[in-house]
Amino acid sequence: MGLRACGFVIFRRIQGNIEYLLMQASYSDHHWTPPKGHVDPGESDMETALRETEEEAGFSKNDLRIYEDAKQEQKYEVKGNLKTVIYWLAELIDTKKPVTLSSEHQDFKWLTLEPACELAKFPEMRVTLNFFDKYINEHL
Repeated sequence: MGLRACGFVIFRRIQGNIEYLLMQASYSDHHWTPPKGHVDPGESDMETALRETEEEAGFSKNDLRIYEDAKQEQKYEVKGNLKTVIYWLAELIDTKKPVTLSSEHQDFKWLTLEPACELAKFPEMRVTLNFFDKYINEHL
């Protein structure tokens, strides 16, 4: 079945700009991604996304406006295993609420689309960010 992870691409609106939250892993290659994590046994994908976002960024369900119809699925190989990552789009309601990092991350940034795409080195992540940016501009 392979690996499965879920999370949110979280954005906020600051002075007319859309900014995305990227977090830098404190392990291996220190890559930047939105908060996400592996699905635990018995958990739904959405439950995983909510739990991981609270653990990794300190945002609970009440902090977010979740757009369940805005969803992206990434598939790629990690050490010979197929990994599926599902992201939903979520807006941070209180734009001043601080990010609370766990030990899994060493840094975070709020970035507009282009700098976010530059920092997120995986092509799949760039596709996802562009998809959600288009969604925000067309629907929200």
